[in-house]
Amino acid sequence: MLTRLKDIFIGIGINLQFFTTIPIRRELPMEQKQLSYALYSFPLLGLIQGSIYALFLFIAQALPLSDLLVALVLWLVLIALSGGIHLDGWIDTSDAYFSFREKEKRLEIMKDPRVGAFGVLSIIVFLFVRFIVLYELIGFNEKIYVWVILIPFLGKMILGAYLQALPAARESGMASFFKQGARKGIWLAYVLFLLLMGLFLLFYAKELLLGYGILVLTLVLLGYGIAGKLVNNFGGITGDTLGASSEGMELALWIMVLLLHSFAMV
Repeated sequence: MLTRLKDIFIGIGINLQFFTTIPIRRELPMEQKQLSYALYSFPLLGLIQGSIYALFLFIAQALPLSDLLVALVLWLVLIALSGGIHLDGWIDTSDAYFSFREKEKRLEIMKDPRVGAFGVLSIIVFLFVRFIVLYELIGFNEKIYVWVILIPFLGKMILGAYLQALPAARESGMASFFKQGARKGIWLAYVLFLLLMGLFLLFYAKELLLGYGILVLTLVLLGYGIAGKLVNNFGGITGDTLGASSEGMELALWIMVLLLHSFAMV
Protein backbone atom coordinates (compact mmCIF):
# COMPACT_ATOMS: atom_id res chain seq x y z
CA MET A 1 0.00 0.00 0.00
CA LEU A 2 2.77 2.40 0.95
CA THR A 3 4.69 1.45 -2.21
CA ARG A 4 1.66 2.17 -4.38
CA LEU A 5 1.08 5.50 -2.63
CA LYS A 6 4.73 6.37 -3.20
CA ASP A 7 4.40 5.53 -6.90
CA ILE A 8 1.30 7.72 -7.16
CA PHE A 9 3.21 10.68 -5.74
CA ILE A 10 6.12 9.92 -8.07
CA GLY A 11 3.69 9.93 -11.01
CA ILE A 12 2.35 13.31 -9.94
CA GLY A 13 5.92 14.55 -9.51
CA ILE A 14 6.83 13.41 -13.03
CA ASN A 15 3.91 15.38 -14.46
CA LEU A 16 4.85 18.47 -12.46
CA GLN A 17 8.44 18.22 -13.71
CA PHE A 18 7.49 17.78 -17.36
CA PHE A 19 4.42 19.98 -17.68
CA THR A 20 4.79 22.82 -15.17
CA THR A 21 7.38 25.28 -13.93
CA ILE A 22 6.89 24.10 -10.33
CA PRO A 23 10.43 23.28 -9.16
CA ILE A 24 10.79 19.56 -8.43
CA ARG A 25 14.52 19.22 -7.86
CA ARG A 26 14.56 15.53 -7.05
CA GLU A 27 15.52 13.03 -9.76
CA LEU A 28 12.52 10.73 -10.06
CA PRO A 29 12.47 7.13 -11.32
CA MET A 30 10.77 6.88 -14.70
CA GLU A 31 10.24 3.18 -15.21
CA GLN A 32 7.09 1.77 -16.78
CA LYS A 33 5.28 1.57 -13.44
CA GLN A 34 5.93 5.22 -12.55
CA LEU A 35 4.94 6.35 -16.05
CA SER A 36 1.66 4.46 -15.65
CA TYR A 37 0.90 6.42 -12.50
CA ALA A 38 1.85 9.60 -14.35
CA LEU A 39 -0.88 8.83 -16.90
CA TYR A 40 -3.34 7.96 -14.13
CA SER A 41 -2.63 11.26 -12.40
CA PHE A 42 -3.11 13.68 -15.30
CA PRO A 43 -6.49 14.78 -13.87
CA LEU A 44 -4.75 15.44 -10.54
CA LEU A 45 -2.21 17.56 -12.40
CA GLY A 46 -5.12 19.56 -13.78
CA LEU A 47 -6.59 19.98 -10.29
CA ILE A 48 -3.25 21.24 -8.97
CA GLN A 49 -2.89 23.71 -11.83
CA GLY A 50 -6.49 24.83 -11.52
CA SER A 51 -6.11 25.37 -7.77
CA ILE A 52 -3.05 27.56 -8.38
CA TYR A 53 -4.95 29.54 -11.01
CA ALA A 54 -7.84 30.01 -8.56
CA LEU A 55 -5.45 31.17 -5.84
CA PHE A 56 -3.90 33.84 -8.06
CA LEU A 57 -7.35 34.87 -9.23
CA PHE A 58 -8.50 35.25 -5.63
CA ILE A 59 -5.46 37.37 -4.77
CA ALA A 60 -5.90 39.54 -7.88
CA GLN A 61 -9.58 40.12 -7.13
CA ALA A 62 -8.75 41.03 -3.53
CA LEU A 63 -6.52 43.85 -4.79
CA PRO A 64 -7.86 47.15 -6.13
CA LEU A 65 -7.54 46.02 -9.74
CA SER A 66 -9.94 46.46 -12.62
CA ASP A 67 -11.49 43.41 -14.28
CA LEU A 68 -9.16 43.97 -17.21
CA LEU A 69 -6.06 43.71 -15.00
CA VAL A 70 -7.47 40.73 -13.10
CA ALA A 71 -8.01 38.96 -16.43
CA LEU A 72 -4.45 39.84 -17.41
CA VAL A 73 -3.08 38.32 -14.20
CA LEU A 74 -4.97 35.07 -14.77
CA TRP A 75 -3.97 35.03 -18.45
CA LEU A 76 -0.29 35.42 -17.53
CA VAL A 77 -0.44 32.77 -14.80
CA LEU A 78 -1.89 30.26 -17.27
CA ILE A 79 1.14 30.86 -19.49
CA ALA A 80 3.75 31.02 -16.73
CA LEU A 81 2.74 27.88 -14.84
CA SER A 82 3.17 25.67 -17.90
CA GLY A 83 6.33 27.43 -18.98
CA GLY A 84 4.78 27.74 -22.43
CA ILE A 85 5.52 24.08 -23.23
CA HIS A 86 2.02 23.39 -24.56
CA LEU A 87 1.90 26.72 -26.39
CA ASP A 88 5.10 25.71 -28.16
CA GLY A 89 3.29 22.55 -29.22
CA TRP A 90 0.37 24.65 -30.45
CA ILE A 91 2.74 26.74 -32.61
CA ASP A 92 4.59 23.75 -34.09
CA THR A 93 1.40 21.79 -34.72
CA SER A 94 -0.22 24.78 -36.42
CA ASP A 95 2.78 25.25 -38.68
CA ALA A 96 2.70 21.58 -39.64
CA TYR A 97 -1.06 21.23 -40.01
CA PHE A 98 -1.55 24.29 -42.18
CA SER A 99 1.32 23.32 -44.46
CA PHE A 100 -1.15 20.86 -46.08
CA ARG A 101 1.71 18.44 -46.76
CA GLU A 102 1.95 14.67 -46.36
CA LYS A 103 2.34 13.16 -42.87
CA GLU A 104 6.11 12.70 -43.03
CA LYS A 105 6.70 16.29 -44.11
CA ARG A 106 4.42 17.58 -41.36
CA LEU A 107 6.48 15.68 -38.78
CA GLU A 108 9.64 17.25 -40.21
CA ILE A 109 8.10 20.73 -39.98
CA MET A 110 7.28 20.19 -36.29
CA LYS A 111 10.94 19.39 -35.58
CA ASP A 112 12.12 22.57 -37.31
CA PRO A 113 13.10 25.09 -34.58
CA ARG A 114 12.06 27.99 -36.81
CA VAL A 115 8.55 29.39 -36.44
CA GLY A 116 6.47 29.83 -39.57
CA ALA A 117 3.77 32.34 -40.40
CA PHE A 118 0.95 29.95 -39.53
CA GLY A 119 2.48 29.30 -36.12
CA VAL A 120 2.72 33.02 -35.38
CA LEU A 121 -0.82 33.75 -36.53
CA SER A 122 -2.30 30.79 -34.67
CA ILE A 123 -0.69 31.67 -31.33
CA ILE A 124 -1.76 35.31 -31.63
CA VAL A 125 -5.36 34.27 -32.29
CA PHE A 126 -5.27 31.63 -29.56
CA LEU A 127 -3.92 33.93 -26.85
CA PHE A 128 -6.19 36.80 -27.90
CA VAL A 129 -9.31 34.62 -27.77
CA ARG A 130 -8.31 33.17 -24.40
CA PHE A 131 -7.78 36.63 -22.94
CA ILE A 132 -11.16 37.86 -24.19
CA VAL A 133 -12.95 34.81 -22.80
CA LEU A 134 -11.23 35.17 -19.41
CA TYR A 135 -12.08 38.86 -19.30
CA GLU A 136 -15.73 38.15 -20.05
CA LEU A 137 -15.86 35.55 -17.27
CA ILE A 138 -14.10 37.54 -14.54
CA GLY A 139 -17.37 39.05 -13.32
CA PHE A 140 -18.79 35.55 -12.95
CA ASN A 141 -19.11 35.81 -9.12
CA GLU A 142 -17.77 32.95 -6.99
CA LYS A 143 -18.62 30.34 -9.64
CA ILE A 144 -15.59 31.40 -11.66
CA TYR A 145 -13.33 29.65 -9.14
CA VAL A 146 -15.06 26.33 -9.75
CA TRP A 147 -14.62 26.59 -13.51
CA VAL A 148 -11.01 27.75 -13.17
CA ILE A 149 -10.30 24.49 -11.34
CA LEU A 150 -12.54 22.23 -13.42
CA ILE A 151 -11.30 23.18 -16.88
CA PRO A 152 -7.65 22.11 -16.38
CA PHE A 153 -8.95 18.99 -14.59
CA LEU A 154 -10.88 18.03 -17.72
CA GLY A 155 -8.36 19.38 -20.21
CA LYS A 156 -5.47 17.32 -18.85
CA MET A 157 -7.47 14.11 -19.25
CA ILE A 158 -7.02 14.43 -23.00
CA LEU A 159 -3.28 13.82 -22.54
CA GLY A 160 -3.78 10.48 -20.83
CA ALA A 161 -6.60 9.46 -23.17
CA TYR A 162 -4.53 10.06 -26.30
CA LEU A 163 -1.45 8.38 -24.83
CA GLN A 164 -3.63 5.38 -24.08
CA ALA A 165 -5.61 5.20 -27.32
CA LEU A 166 -3.55 6.70 -30.17
CA PRO A 167 -0.33 5.47 -31.79
CA ALA A 168 2.87 7.45 -31.52
CA ALA A 169 3.77 9.20 -34.76
CA ARG A 170 7.47 8.75 -34.03
CA GLU A 171 9.45 5.93 -32.44
CA SER A 172 11.16 8.42 -30.15
CA GLY A 173 10.14 11.61 -28.37
CA MET A 174 7.93 12.56 -25.44
CA ALA A 175 4.77 10.84 -26.68
CA SER A 176 6.58 7.58 -27.36
CA PHE A 177 8.26 7.79 -23.96
CA PHE A 178 5.06 8.36 -22.01
CA LYS A 179 3.16 5.70 -23.97
CA GLN A 180 5.22 3.12 -22.12
CA GLY A 181 2.90 3.77 -19.19
CA ALA A 182 -0.33 3.05 -21.12
CA ARG A 183 -2.69 0.74 -19.21
CA LYS A 184 -6.32 -0.22 -19.88
CA GLY A 185 -7.19 0.65 -16.28
CA ILE A 186 -6.70 4.31 -17.09
CA TRP A 187 -10.19 4.46 -18.62
CA LEU A 188 -11.79 3.23 -15.41
CA ALA A 189 -9.69 5.66 -13.37
CA TYR A 190 -10.78 8.60 -15.51
CA VAL A 191 -14.44 7.61 -15.25
CA LEU A 192 -14.04 7.46 -11.46
CA PHE A 193 -12.42 10.90 -11.47
CA LEU A 194 -15.36 12.30 -13.44
CA LEU A 195 -17.91 10.65 -11.16
CA LEU A 196 -16.17 11.85 -8.00
CA MET A 197 -16.09 15.39 -9.32
CA GLY A 198 -19.75 15.09 -10.20
CA LEU A 199 -20.55 13.90 -6.66
CA PHE A 200 -18.61 16.82 -5.23
CA LEU A 201 -20.64 19.26 -7.32
CA LEU A 202 -23.87 17.47 -6.39
CA PHE A 203 -23.29 18.21 -2.71
CA TYR A 204 -21.52 21.58 -2.89
CA ALA A 205 -22.56 23.26 -6.16
CA LYS A 206 -25.61 21.43 -7.50
CA GLU A 207 -26.49 24.32 -9.81
CA LEU A 208 -23.30 23.65 -11.79
CA LEU A 209 -24.02 19.98 -12.52
CA LEU A 210 -25.69 20.63 -15.86
CA GLY A 211 -22.79 22.77 -17.02
CA TYR A 212 -20.34 20.13 -15.82
CA GLY A 213 -22.18 17.45 -17.78
CA ILE A 214 -22.09 19.58 -20.92
CA LEU A 215 -18.36 20.15 -20.50
CA VAL A 216 -17.75 16.40 -20.10
CA LEU A 217 -19.80 15.76 -23.26
CA THR A 218 -17.79 18.43 -25.07
CA LEU A 219 -14.57 16.80 -23.89
CA VAL A 220 -15.62 13.40 -25.24
CA LEU A 221 -17.04 14.53 -28.58
CA LEU A 222 -14.40 17.13 -29.40
CA GLY A 223 -11.65 14.84 -28.13
CA TYR A 224 -12.86 12.11 -30.48
CA GLY A 225 -12.88 14.54 -33.40
CA ILE A 226 -9.38 15.83 -32.64
CA ALA A 227 -8.09 12.26 -32.31
CA GLY A 228 -9.23 11.49 -35.84
CA LYS A 229 -7.49 14.60 -37.14
CA LEU A 230 -4.24 13.67 -35.41
CA VAL A 231 -4.20 10.16 -36.86
CA ASN A 232 -5.19 11.29 -40.36
CA ASN A 233 -2.79 14.24 -40.58
CA PHE A 234 0.16 13.16 -38.44
CA GLY A 235 -0.12 9.40 -38.16
CA GLY A 236 -0.60 9.63 -34.40
CA ILE A 237 0.59 11.72 -31.50
CA THR A 238 3.79 13.59 -30.73
CA GLY A 239 4.72 15.77 -27.78
CA ASP A 240 3.73 18.80 -29.84
CA THR A 241 0.31 17.50 -30.87
CA LEU A 242 -0.40 16.43 -27.28
CA GLY A 243 0.39 19.93 -26.05
CA ALA A 244 -1.69 21.52 -28.78
CA SER A 245 -4.61 19.18 -28.03
CA SER A 246 -4.53 20.02 -24.33
CA GLU A 247 -4.39 23.78 -24.93
CA GLY A 248 -7.05 23.62 -27.62
CA MET A 249 -9.36 21.52 -25.48
CA GLU A 250 -9.07 23.86 -22.51
CA LEU A 251 -9.80 26.88 -24.71
CA ALA A 252 -12.85 25.09 -26.15
CA LEU A 253 -14.08 24.36 -22.62
CA TRP A 254 -13.57 28.02 -21.61
CA ILE A 255 -15.60 29.10 -24.64
CA MET A 256 -18.31 26.58 -23.76
CA VAL A 257 -18.55 27.98 -20.22
CA LEU A 258 -18.90 31.48 -21.67
CA LEU A 259 -21.65 30.32 -24.02
CA LEU A 260 -23.48 28.54 -21.18
CA HIS A 261 -23.23 31.68 -19.09
CA SER A 262 -24.57 33.77 -21.97
CA PHE A 263 -27.61 31.50 -22.14
CA ALA A 264 -28.02 31.62 -18.34
CA MET A 265 -27.36 27.90 -17.98
CA VAL A 266 -24.50 28.24 -15.47
